[in-house]
Amino acid sequence: MDIDFKEYQLSCELRGHEDDVRGICVCDNVGIATSSRDRTVRFWSLDPSDKRKYLSSKILFGHTSFVGPLAWISPNEEFPEGGIVSGGMDTMVLVWDLRTGEKVRTLKGHQLQVTGVALDNKDIVSSSVDCTLRRWRNGQLVEFWEAHNAPIQAVISLPSGELVSGSSDTTLKLWRGKTCAHTFVGHTGEKDTVRGLAVMPGLGILSASHDCTIRLWALTGEVLMEMVGHAAIVYSVDYHASGLIVSGSEDRFAKIWKDGVCVQSIEHPGCVWDAKFLESGDILTACSDGVIRIWTLLPDKVAEPLELEAYASELSSYKRSRKKVGGLKLEDLPGLEALQIPGTNDGQTKIVREGDNGVAYSWNMKEQKWDKVGEVVDGPDDGMNRPVLDGIQYDYVFDVDIGDGEPIRKLPYNRSDNPYDAADKWLLKENLPLSYRQQIVEFILQNTGQRDFNLNPSFRDPYTGSSAYIPGEPSRTSDKALSSNTFYNLVYITVISAKPTYKHIPKKGMLVFDAAQFDGILKKITEFNNALLSDSEKKNLSLTELEISRLAAVVKILKDTSHYHSSSFADVDISLLLKLLKTWPLAMIFPVIDVLRMIILHPDGARLLLKHVENENDVLMEMIKKVTANPAVSANLLTSIRAVSNLFKNSNNHNWLQKHCSEILDAFSSCYSSPNKNLQLSYTTLILNYAVLLIEKKDEEGQSQVLSAALEIAEEENIEADSKFRALVAIGSLMLDGLVKRIAMDFDVGNIAKMAKTSKETKIAEDCETDKQPEVIDKMVD
Repeated sequence: MDIDFKEYQLSCELRGHEDDVRGICVCDNVGIATSSRDRTVRFWSLDPSDKRKYLSSKILFGHTSFVGPLAWISPNEEFPEGGIVSGGMDTMVLVWDLRTGEKVRTLKGHQLQVTGVALDNKDIVSSSVDCTLRRWRNGQLVEFWEAHNAPIQAVISLPSGELVSGSSDTTLKLWRGKTCAHTFVGHTGEKDTVRGLAVMPGLGILSASHDCTIRLWALTGEVLMEMVGHAAIVYSVDYHASGLIVSGSEDRFAKIWKDGVCVQSIEHPGCVWDAKFLESGDILTACSDGVIRIWTLLPDKVAEPLELEAYASELSSYKRSRKKVGGLKLEDLPGLEALQIPGTNDGQTKIVREGDNGVAYSWNMKEQKWDKVGEVVDGPDDGMNRPVLDGIQYDYVFDVDIGDGEPIRKLPYNRSDNPYDAADKWLLKENLPLSYRQQIVEFILQNTGQRDFNLNPSFRDPYTGSSAYIPGEPSRTSDKALSSNTFYNLVYITVISAKPTYKHIPKKGMLVFDAAQFDGILKKITEFNNALLSDSEKKNLSLTELEISRLAAVVKILKDTSHYHSSSFADVDISLLLKLLKTWPLAMIFPVIDVLRMIILHPDGARLLLKHVENENDVLMEMIKKVTANPAVSANLLTSIRAVSNLFKNSNNHNWLQKHCSEILDAFSSCYSSPNKNLQLSYTTLILNYAVLLIEKKDEEGQSQVLSAALEIAEEENIEADSKFRALVAIGSLMLDGLVKRIAMDFDVGNIAKMAKTSKETKIAEDCETDKQPEVIDKMVD
């Protein structure tokens, strides 16, 4: 149908999700499906009493982390009322029968977050941060391939049967089967992840990107149109038969486009994760405030005046809560009542809240009153948080420590500036030696990612009139400049630190579990052995008196930590423990694992154990598989995960740990959601140790898996404070020293930092405020 464009207005709000709404799926004329960070999928049906509204008719539980992409299965023999496909951060693709609301298939295969799902005839195609596309048929994986060299963020199917994928490598790819027919290059910036895709029938493909633009591509790869207007990451894009396009962005706006021009911007009280058209032309938006909103052009579907007023009030309240005045949140400023308190000295300044603004007052000591100075300029808004120095916005404002007890200096810089020019002006302003220009320039280039900067040959030093110094080239400095530099070289300057330091990150060194109740462990082993002796069917599994004596001798060596450097074990001691692990009933092996945990910390014990790990029968992997098989025994999980954590202490184990990283993390992945706080802490310790190791190994794939696991923990509400803090340290370390900053951005790590700041857990909130860790993550994301 044709739509003559006029302003969209709010029609209704769908409330029910308890956290960010991440995805929307229009299910023909049957209803709407939505996904959320609250781990649920909701299905909304038309309200029979009010056709402009929808009611939540089903809540689908099954994902263990936030849910993102959705796809609709039209009614068929298997799904008479239709079905829904969902993908989550838990790496799963789930298929739901809408008639029953039950999960009917769990598709396991992806190693990291599932970012896209699409139907290709009866097949399901999924994309993931693990860089692969996977095709599923009747619940089985039929093929998969590495489609990009960076995380894939979206996948769609075309009416022609081809697939299109979009990735953090900044490209789109057109697939015929597993063959890439074309690569689309246009979002070319360093961070220009392709985040959302949509089909524009008869014309081509729409893409939404981190570069704040939407592009329309012909299937030949030509860019037909570029839509510019958003001020932050564009997460989604959709097309309507009327010719309108809608996009959703982190800048809190859903924008409507016609013929490449933005014709309306709809403001929201939070990030707009997704935006979709209904067949009628109405628009659905998914917001980080947990609300789905429907916007309409039809007067008879517009919300009641009271509802419109309530939304306007909600927007105003949100903006007021986010607004900053002089670096402070507006809502934190005192009201006019603060002016009733006299000042303490002439000229004292006080900023108070007056309506939606901050107003400065100065204390007049002579007349004993507050004189109004004027309105304070707001700080930068959401999604446009460029730093400000002396009232001017810059792309960067660096803290520069020149040492010798001098105060921190502020170095402003815009990406459009010539770094040599910027360095010279700054050095002159700060009365610092121009001979250190190159050091400043390298600092700027390193911290702005402009390593490929090419100096314009026509550039002349504004202070000496000569060309800029470039290392490796002959000097072209004039005599006048030389004498000037000679003067400045008499001044000493400390080397500028190009990297800030933080209290807790990056984490260095490994954490171990080195405390043990040896007498209790030995007592429990004896108790279990007696139980086996009294069971005629299992008597043959019991220990002999000689073997019990050997175990007692082992424990005695482990107790004497002062002689670890000289004490040793016999190989039969290790073999005895491994035999018990293999033969004893599952419910009885946890004290044996606990002895093994302490042997790992003993130099000679670790050496002997490594022999059994490196042979064909890897006893440690066998143990891990055994203890994590359903039904798992909590005590086995606790002792084994601590044993594996202790392996990190000895560098001889590092190659084995790196090799089996994926298997180990998958095996213990359920531990973070355990109600057992000790198990939670043990699992997060394992995650943190892996972060340290894989940063050292420069293992990007392994770092990605650890990051995914740490983010799951950070998002979990019912996690003990120490455990969550260790997960945050792992995330911060990976972003600061690792290779996964771009992947972390795709994982929405900035939102994790914001959640941490407002945590109800005192330890998390205090640590995050005191140690600035979420601020660190925020800055690294920016």
